[in-house]
Formats: sequence, C-alpha cells, structure tokens
Amino acid sequence: MSNRRRFLIAATSSAASLLAGAAATSAAETPATREAPPDHDMSAMPASWMGTDKIAMLLYPGFTALDLVGPQYFFANLMGATVHLVAKTHAPVTSDTGLSIVPTATLDECPSQLDVLFVPGSGGGVLDAMEDPALVAFVADRGARAKWVTSVCTGSLLLARAGLLTGYRATGHWVARDVLRDFGAIPVDERVVRDRNRVTGAGVSAGLDLGLTMVAELRDRSYAEGVQLLAEYAPKPPFDAGTPATAPQAVVDMIGGMFPGFIARARRIARDTQPTKGE
Repeated sequence: MSNRRRFLIAATSSAASLLAGAAATSAAETPATREAPPDHDMSAMPASWMGTDKIAMLLYPGFTALDLVGPQYFFANLMGATVHLVAKTHAPVTSDTGLSIVPTATLDECPSQLDVLFVPGSGGGVLDAMEDPALVAFVADRGARAKWVTSVCTGSLLLARAGLLTGYRATGHWVARDVLRDFGAIPVDERVVRDRNRVTGAGVSAGLDLGLTMVAELRDRSYAEGVQLLAEYAPKPPFDAGTPATAPQAVVDMIGGMFPGFIARARRIARDTQPTKGE
C-alpha cells in the first residue's frame, strides 16, 4: 500500500471519529445543559471605563421632556454611574408635553457631592423654578460643589439664577439666550458651550450633543463614540430649519414673537432678585 493511500485512510478514520464524538456530545446536550451566550458581553471593555459617577438630574413641573430624556440616555450608559432623578417629592413630575417622570430622590435625599448636576429647561416651568426658593437653593448648593454643572435649553437660566454662571460663557435656547446677560453670564451662540466645569447646551435637541460631550469627558472619546453608535445617533433632519441662521426668516419671526411674556418675566426675575452665591 502506498504512503499516500495510508494517509488518506488514516485521515478518513480520524474525521469519522471526530464526527461521531461531536454527534454524541450534541445528543447528550439539552437546552438546559448548553450554556447560552450572555445578552451583553462586556468582557472586552477596558477596566477604566467602569466609574462611580454620581449624577443628579433635576425635575420640576413643566420641564421639557426631551431636555431631560436625551442626556439621561447617555448618562445612563455610563458603566458604574448612578443617575438620580431629583424633585421636591417622590410624586411623578409632569413635563410640558404631559409626559410624567417618577423621581428617584428628593432634594434632601440627593447626594451632596455630585460628579454632574444637570438642569433641563422649559417654558413657564423654568420661570416658576427660578422663583422657587427651595429649587434655587438646591441648585446653588449642589452646583457649588459638583465637578460638572450642566444644563440644556432654558435650564441655563436656572443655573444663572442660582449664581452658577456669573462670569461664565454659556448658551441656551436661542429665544432666551440673551437673557443670560441679565444674570451676569456671557451668552454664546453655539450648540454646546464649555467654560471650565460649566457645560451648557442650546435648545432641546442639543441635549443629545451635551450628553455625548459629557460621556467623553467622564470616560473617553472611544467610549462616547461607542454610545453614539449604540444610539445610532446620526441625525439627518428633513428640513434645515433648526437654527435662526438656517430657518426661513418668516418662521424665525413667528417663533421668536411667541415669547414676549417669557422674556419679560425672566428679565424681571433677574432685575428683582439677587442670584444666590454659587461657585
């Protein structure tokens, strides 16, 4: 018998044995005995991506839901972080569009030392919050010691009312952004503005950008890019009307003219009240 023939016979025999063994193993296994893969395999993640962040997101009646929910999605994707939804009581807090959120902590229960304090904006709700001594005192107290002080939309007005933006560059919703100047802040027309440890976002949808910005600050760019990909955040809006610079002038005039009472009241609050001392 040739060497070639002997090799083929040996190889065939070995293959048959392996197939028989595999078949026997498969037959012995059941769905209960086979180990299913985990739903989420995080074993490849660097140890440095696990944190202990304490994040407080303020709720008040009439807050804008997307101001909160967008950043909350990104904060909640920080491995090891604890996100507190903070309000005056544990009762559900209703947003300006009727969406209610259940708080996880009261003002008193919120940790005193925070990695991030976040304040959403709204229409009339934020003005009421700016005239609520308990909410202003909470924002001033936690913000003075937080590693990062953040907001979206008109939430920056509440930060300013609490004395946390005096002398800082900041942004907010374009309709009310210039009112920040009345509180001693420096208004900036940008989507996300960082000045030292103050990070503020423009109107509503800018909360998504602010959330990603903070994920990168609290972890790193690769982590933030991973969360962005997980969210499939790649906006391509059907209209190019998201800022006064790109929207038709008639639309800008219409929307801008809807808030004379809001602007007047915000300026009155700035004029009639002294901001609580922050950092």
